Amino acid sequence: MTSDLRARSRRPRWRHAWVIVAATLLALLPLPVRAVDVDDSASTARTGFEQQVLFKSAQEEGYSCFRIPAIVRSTDGTLLAFAEGRVNNCGDAGDIDLVLKRSTDGGRTWGPLQVIDEGAGDTHGNPAPIVDTRTGRIVLASTYNTGRDDAQSCAVPCDRSPHFQYSDDDGRSWSSPRDLSDSIMPPDWNSWYATGPVHGIQLTRGPHQGRLVFSVNSETWDGTRVSANHAGLVYSDDGGDTWQIGAVDSWPVSDDGTFRQKPEEMTLVERADGSIYVNGREQDGTDLGHRAFAVSRDGGATFAAPFQAIPDLYTPQVQASILRLRSEDQDGYSRLLFSAPGDPDRRRTMMIRSSWDEAASWDGIDRGRVVTTDWSGYSDMVAISHDEVGLLYEGGAVDARDEIRFARFTEEWLGPRKAPDPTTEDRAVGARPAPVLGGAERTEGRFGKGLVFDGVDDAVRLPYRARLPLGTRDFTVSLWFRYRAASGTQPFLWMGGVGDRQPQVWLRGEPSNGRVRALITTVTGTAPPTSASVSAPGAYNDGQWHHAALRRANGRLSLTVDGAAPISVADVPGTVSRTSPFGVHLGQSVDGRTRLTGALDEVRVYGRALTDAELRHIREFNALLDSKGSGVVLRLPLDTLRRGRG
Repeated sequence: MTSDLRARSRRPRWRHAWVIVAATLLALLPLPVRAVDVDDSASTARTGFEQQVLFKSAQEEGYSCFRIPAIVRSTDGTLLAFAEGRVNNCGDAGDIDLVLKRSTDGGRTWGPLQVIDEGAGDTHGNPAPIVDTRTGRIVLASTYNTGRDDAQSCAVPCDRSPHFQYSDDDGRSWSSPRDLSDSIMPPDWNSWYATGPVHGIQLTRGPHQGRLVFSVNSETWDGTRVSANHAGLVYSDDGGDTWQIGAVDSWPVSDDGTFRQKPEEMTLVERADGSIYVNGREQDGTDLGHRAFAVSRDGGATFAAPFQAIPDLYTPQVQASILRLRSEDQDGYSRLLFSAPGDPDRRRTMMIRSSWDEAASWDGIDRGRVVTTDWSGYSDMVAISHDEVGLLYEGGAVDARDEIRFARFTEEWLGPRKAPDPTTEDRAVGARPAPVLGGAERTEGRFGKGLVFDGVDDAVRLPYRARLPLGTRDFTVSLWFRYRAASGTQPFLWMGGVGDRQPQVWLRGEPSNGRVRALITTVTGTAPPTSASVSAPGAYNDGQWHHAALRRANGRLSLTVDGAAPISVADVPGTVSRTSPFGVHLGQSVDGRTRLTGALDEVRVYGRALTDAELRHIREFNALLDSKGSGVVLRLPLDTLRRGRG
């Protein structure tokens, strides 16, 4: 075993010797570090939550940045928090060490930083640790590439390769890393390659009990371009002495550079039936969503089916983590936790969401528990005890890469499962009732009843179904709105993603600008997103009902209010639903950062351009136009509000 308690060789020799002696002594006594929000046990007992800064360049000599957290708990109960210590800058391909801190008191205090794999000018990163509960050995997979000093990304093709080391003394010292390329890197995986980064798992059920499993992803370079993406599982049945590739899902890259999926940075959990649920970051594929999943039913040897996108699990493109909190056989109910930023566009608002059905579905961001509203990025979770969870995550007030924080929380802090939301009927073919969020109530509508929204937390969110995305089609939005707000953004309908880069369609009031405005953002091939916006003069914020209709047809985008002459602009070609997370909301933007103070009624979307006569019949007589073949995508009369049952 090689000692890991060493300072960087570029420091003065006398300082190097002093650090070794001091670190050896201090390793026996965990040291406290500065807290971010709450740092005392009394506060934890009172609130069920505390967090502290664990890795920060200002606290650690010799490093400019810390990134890529991973965490496990040893069989002795020690928490081991791994990270990349980036020496010169925060770039992904520079001089990077693998570093570690240990806690023997459940994460309340931590020992000094240990360098367990020094890059010495190259990149040593992507930690993927696993604890073998049979032997106590802590195994660690990682990835190497040649370093560079200009803060740029690794050149394509990138010379990445997997490595492996272990500790048999609770993380105090570590073996010399060895190259695993011959066993888990096929010849055609010759460009990008990555282990994890997130903790792997040991199987506890079925014929493969005791097997160690972690995830990898890679690319194929055909001599001129990247031609395929690969997502896979790697496993060992002998405690890490030997490893082999198991399940692999590969996706071709077309000549124009587009591809359907690129699952990467995958997090794993063993489900109650012994299968492995794999949830990965979906990077730039044409399928909707920033998350994708697959399942292995044979211990990681194969995937039961290709990866499938999860359009309505909102995250930015970022690594995430899953951890089991409760299991049916031991606790009487199942609860899995998912840590990731909740903003679908940007890395901010770290959040914990739950699944109560073994990852068949996940709570929405409206039911998630917010850890911080700061910028936030990569994360990993660990079970500290039966009653407490640890979260290691990137966060910062200015940038998600400012520091790595460690949070401790209880299930009481997370909160119990909430009762079902009330619903309102969607009368489109094959549609399910839509949850009504926040307490929106019925009001007198333009035809029958409508819904009134308080501008705080009220909204309607439609369950995802394949018919909702509009793609490249012509379409028509028809709805009634009523509001008095003199300022703020007043969203009526929002479909797709959010921000200035994600395909989307929205219609809203902008009283400060004296207009009602609609926008579409589209994508074609690998070209940058383009947008078209059309506005009708007048805020229409007089508290009366007004009808708005938005049409995409014949290369034009047009908007009319109350049947007035349409305002028309040139359309932008492409799809309004690709790559990004996808949601359909009434009364709020997809990220929930803008909300309507007002009311809506008779909200409809058709996957075709309605004629002027059809729109007039809807406006004047509330004509149904929802028969088979009508092209109706959604039709919410908003007349009904059925209360959920616990």
